[in-house]
Amino acid sequence: MFQVGSGITTKTFNQLNELNIDVITMGDHTWGKKDIFTFIDNPKIIRPANYSTRVPGKGYTIINKNNKKIAVISLIGRTFMQFLSENPFNCIDKILNKIEADIKILDFHAEATAEKIAMGYYVDGRISAMFGTHTHVQTADEKVLEKGTGYITDVGMTGPEGGVIGMDRKVALKRFLTSMPERYQLSDGNCIIRGIVFEIDDDNGRTNKVYRICL
Repeated sequence: MFQVGSGITTKTFNQLNELNIDVITMGDHTWGKKDIFTFIDNPKIIRPANYSTRVPGKGYTIINKNNKKIAVISLIGRTFMQFLSENPFNCIDKILNKIEADIKILDFHAEATAEKIAMGYYVDGRISAMFGTHTHVQTADEKVLEKGTGYITDVGMTGPEGGVIGMDRKVALKRFLTSMPERYQLSDGNCIIRGIVFEIDDDNGRTNKVYRICL
Protein backbone atom coordinates (compact mmCIF):
# COMPACT_ATOMS: atom_id res chain seq x y z
CA MET A 1 0.00 0.00 0.00
CA PHE A 2 1.41 3.39 -1.02
CA GLN A 3 0.23 6.91 -0.17
CA VAL A 4 0.87 9.70 -2.67
CA GLY A 5 1.33 13.08 -0.97
CA SER A 6 1.51 15.13 -4.15
CA GLY A 7 0.04 15.04 -7.63
CA ILE A 8 0.66 11.82 -9.55
CA THR A 9 1.59 11.55 -13.22
CA THR A 10 1.02 8.65 -15.59
CA LYS A 11 4.74 7.87 -15.47
CA THR A 12 4.77 7.66 -11.67
CA PHE A 13 1.58 5.62 -11.60
CA ASN A 14 3.07 3.11 -14.05
CA GLN A 15 6.27 2.88 -12.00
CA LEU A 16 4.27 2.14 -8.85
CA ASN A 17 2.30 -0.50 -10.72
CA GLU A 18 5.56 -2.27 -11.58
CA LEU A 19 6.28 -2.61 -7.85
CA ASN A 20 3.14 -4.74 -7.38
CA ILE A 21 1.57 -2.28 -4.96
CA ASP A 22 -1.98 -3.34 -4.12
CA VAL A 23 -3.53 0.06 -3.33
CA ILE A 24 -2.51 3.68 -3.92
CA THR A 25 -4.18 6.31 -1.75
CA MET A 26 -4.39 10.01 -2.55
CA GLY A 27 -4.96 13.20 -0.55
CA ASP A 28 -5.33 16.95 -0.94
CA HIS A 29 -3.22 16.95 -4.13
CA THR A 30 -5.36 14.33 -5.87
CA TRP A 31 -6.13 16.70 -8.73
CA GLY A 32 -2.63 18.25 -8.82
CA LYS A 33 -1.73 16.66 -12.17
CA LYS A 34 -4.04 16.48 -15.17
CA ASP A 35 -2.89 12.92 -15.83
CA ILE A 36 -4.97 11.69 -12.89
CA PHE A 37 -8.17 11.87 -14.93
CA THR A 38 -6.89 9.16 -17.28
CA PHE A 39 -6.43 6.55 -14.55
CA ILE A 40 -8.49 7.71 -11.54
CA ASP A 41 -10.90 4.81 -12.15
CA ASN A 42 -8.12 2.21 -11.99
CA PRO A 43 -9.03 -0.39 -9.30
CA LYS A 44 -5.73 0.23 -7.50
CA ILE A 45 -6.17 3.93 -6.78
CA ILE A 46 -8.52 5.64 -4.31
CA ARG A 47 -9.08 9.29 -3.38
CA PRO A 48 -10.65 10.67 -0.15
CA ALA A 49 -14.13 9.23 0.27
CA ASN A 50 -15.47 12.46 1.78
CA TYR A 51 -14.77 14.51 -1.34
CA SER A 52 -17.86 15.69 -3.21
CA THR A 53 -19.91 12.87 -4.68
CA ARG A 54 -19.62 14.66 -8.03
CA VAL A 55 -15.88 14.06 -8.43
CA PRO A 56 -14.54 10.98 -10.25
CA GLY A 57 -12.89 8.05 -8.55
CA LYS A 58 -13.76 6.08 -5.43
CA GLY A 59 -13.08 6.52 -1.73
CA TYR A 60 -12.43 2.91 -0.77
CA THR A 61 -11.64 -0.43 -2.30
CA ILE A 62 -11.81 -4.06 -1.18
CA ILE A 63 -9.10 -6.44 -2.35
CA ASN A 64 -8.64 -10.17 -1.88
CA LYS A 65 -5.24 -11.07 -0.45
CA ASN A 66 -4.16 -14.36 1.12
CA ASN A 67 -7.79 -15.52 1.37
CA LYS A 68 -8.77 -12.35 3.20
CA LYS A 69 -11.02 -9.48 2.14
CA ILE A 70 -9.14 -6.28 2.91
CA ALA A 71 -10.88 -2.91 2.78
CA VAL A 72 -8.72 0.19 2.32
CA ILE A 73 -10.44 3.52 2.98
CA SER A 74 -9.21 7.05 2.27
CA LEU A 75 -10.45 10.15 4.10
CA ILE A 76 -9.32 13.76 4.24
CA GLY A 77 -9.45 16.04 7.27
CA ARG A 78 -11.14 19.42 7.42
CA THR A 79 -9.09 21.33 10.00
CA PHE A 80 -6.66 23.74 8.23
CA MET A 81 -7.26 21.97 4.92
CA GLN A 82 -7.90 23.87 1.70
CA PHE A 83 -10.80 21.90 0.28
CA LEU A 84 -14.31 21.73 1.65
CA SER A 85 -15.42 18.16 2.19
CA GLU A 86 -17.98 16.09 4.05
CA ASN A 87 -17.39 15.52 7.74
CA PRO A 88 -14.92 12.58 7.79
CA PHE A 89 -16.40 11.18 11.02
CA ASN A 90 -19.85 10.93 9.43
CA CYS A 91 -18.34 9.52 6.25
CA ILE A 92 -16.47 6.69 7.98
CA ASP A 93 -19.71 5.67 9.71
CA LYS A 94 -21.48 5.39 6.37
CA ILE A 95 -18.69 3.31 4.85
CA LEU A 96 -18.30 0.93 7.79
CA ASN A 97 -22.06 0.38 7.89
CA LYS A 98 -22.12 -0.92 4.33
CA ILE A 99 -18.88 -2.82 3.74
CA GLU A 100 -17.90 -6.32 4.79
CA ALA A 101 -14.24 -7.21 5.10
CA ASP A 102 -11.93 -9.26 7.30
CA ILE A 103 -9.45 -6.40 7.63
CA LYS A 104 -10.21 -2.68 7.40
CA ILE A 105 -7.46 -0.07 7.02
CA LEU A 106 -7.89 3.72 7.02
CA ASP A 107 -5.56 6.36 5.58
CA PHE A 108 -6.61 9.66 7.20
CA HIS A 109 -4.96 12.50 5.26
CA ALA A 110 -5.16 15.45 7.66
CA GLU A 111 -3.20 18.48 8.83
CA ALA A 112 -4.15 18.64 12.51
CA THR A 113 -2.74 16.01 14.84
CA ALA A 114 -5.75 16.50 17.11
CA GLU A 115 -8.15 15.58 14.30
CA LYS A 116 -6.16 12.44 13.49
CA ILE A 117 -5.91 11.38 17.13
CA ALA A 118 -9.65 11.93 17.55
CA MET A 119 -10.35 9.81 14.49
CA GLY A 120 -8.17 7.03 15.88
CA TYR A 121 -10.28 6.84 19.03
CA TYR A 122 -13.47 7.12 16.98
CA VAL A 123 -12.69 4.07 14.86
CA ASP A 124 -10.97 2.06 17.59
CA GLY A 125 -12.36 -1.46 17.61
CA ARG A 126 -14.21 -0.94 14.31
CA ILE A 127 -11.22 -1.15 11.97
CA SER A 128 -7.94 -3.04 12.03
CA ALA A 129 -5.57 -0.11 11.58
CA MET A 130 -5.39 3.63 10.88
CA PHE A 131 -2.41 5.67 9.78
CA GLY A 132 -2.30 9.43 9.34
CA THR A 133 -0.67 11.16 6.38
CA HIS A 134 -0.08 14.65 4.96
CA THR A 135 2.45 16.38 7.24
CA HIS A 136 5.46 14.45 5.81
CA VAL A 137 6.95 14.18 9.31
CA GLN A 138 6.75 10.80 11.00
CA THR A 139 5.38 10.75 14.53
CA ALA A 140 6.72 8.48 17.27
CA ASP A 141 3.34 7.49 18.70
CA GLU A 142 2.69 4.15 17.03
CA LYS A 143 0.52 1.99 19.25
CA VAL A 144 -2.35 -0.44 19.51
CA LEU A 145 -5.40 1.38 20.85
CA GLU A 146 -7.56 -0.02 23.67
CA LYS A 147 -9.98 -1.93 21.44
CA GLY A 148 -7.39 -3.36 19.06
CA THR A 149 -6.91 -0.79 16.29
CA GLY A 150 -3.32 -0.16 15.21
CA TYR A 151 -2.51 3.54 15.02
CA ILE A 152 0.07 6.20 14.13
CA THR A 153 -0.65 9.93 13.82
CA ASP A 154 1.56 10.36 10.75
CA VAL A 155 3.48 7.74 8.84
CA GLY A 156 5.96 10.28 7.44
CA MET A 157 7.39 10.58 3.94
CA THR A 158 9.66 8.74 1.59
CA GLY A 159 11.84 11.27 -0.23
CA PRO A 160 14.97 13.44 -0.05
CA GLU A 161 16.18 14.54 3.37
CA GLY A 162 17.91 17.80 4.19
CA GLY A 163 15.18 20.03 2.82
CA VAL A 164 11.81 21.22 4.08
CA ILE A 165 9.42 18.23 3.90
CA GLY A 166 11.23 17.10 0.78
CA MET A 167 11.52 20.49 -0.90
CA ASP A 168 14.62 22.62 -1.52
CA ARG A 169 15.30 24.58 1.67
CA LYS A 170 16.29 27.80 -0.13
CA VAL A 171 13.00 27.92 -2.01
CA ALA A 172 11.01 27.11 1.14
CA LEU A 173 12.84 29.77 3.17
CA LYS A 174 12.21 32.39 0.47
CA ARG A 175 8.49 31.69 0.67
CA PHE A 176 8.46 32.07 4.45
CA LEU A 177 10.69 35.16 4.50
CA THR A 178 8.95 37.10 1.74
CA SER A 179 5.42 35.63 1.69
CA MET A 180 5.79 35.63 -2.10
CA PRO A 181 4.80 32.63 -4.22
CA GLU A 182 7.72 30.49 -5.31
CA ARG A 183 7.67 27.27 -7.27
CA TYR A 184 8.69 24.37 -5.06
CA GLN A 185 11.69 22.27 -6.12
CA LEU A 186 12.74 18.89 -4.80
CA SER A 187 15.60 18.85 -2.34
CA ASP A 188 18.89 17.18 -3.19
CA GLY A 189 20.54 14.59 -0.98
CA ASN A 190 19.97 11.08 0.22
CA CYS A 191 16.46 9.68 0.37
CA ILE A 192 14.80 8.56 3.56
CA ILE A 193 12.14 5.85 3.85
CA ARG A 194 9.31 6.11 6.36
CA GLY A 195 6.47 3.66 6.75
CA ILE A 196 4.48 1.46 9.10
CA VAL A 197 3.83 -2.26 9.46
CA PHE A 198 0.74 -3.51 11.26
CA GLU A 199 0.78 -7.10 12.49
CA ILE A 200 -2.90 -8.06 12.27
CA ASP A 201 -4.50 -11.16 13.79
CA ASP A 202 -5.99 -13.40 11.08
CA ASP A 203 -8.79 -14.55 13.34
CA ASN A 204 -10.24 -11.31 14.70
CA GLY A 205 -8.83 -8.61 12.42
CA ARG A 206 -7.27 -6.70 15.32
CA THR A 207 -3.73 -5.38 15.39
CA ASN A 208 -1.29 -7.21 17.67
CA LYS A 209 1.81 -5.10 17.07
CA VAL A 210 2.88 -1.96 15.20
CA TYR A 211 6.34 -1.49 13.70
CA ARG A 212 7.50 1.95 12.59
CA ILE A 213 9.89 2.01 9.60
CA CYS A 214 12.56 4.71 9.77
CA LEU A 215 15.44 4.24 7.33
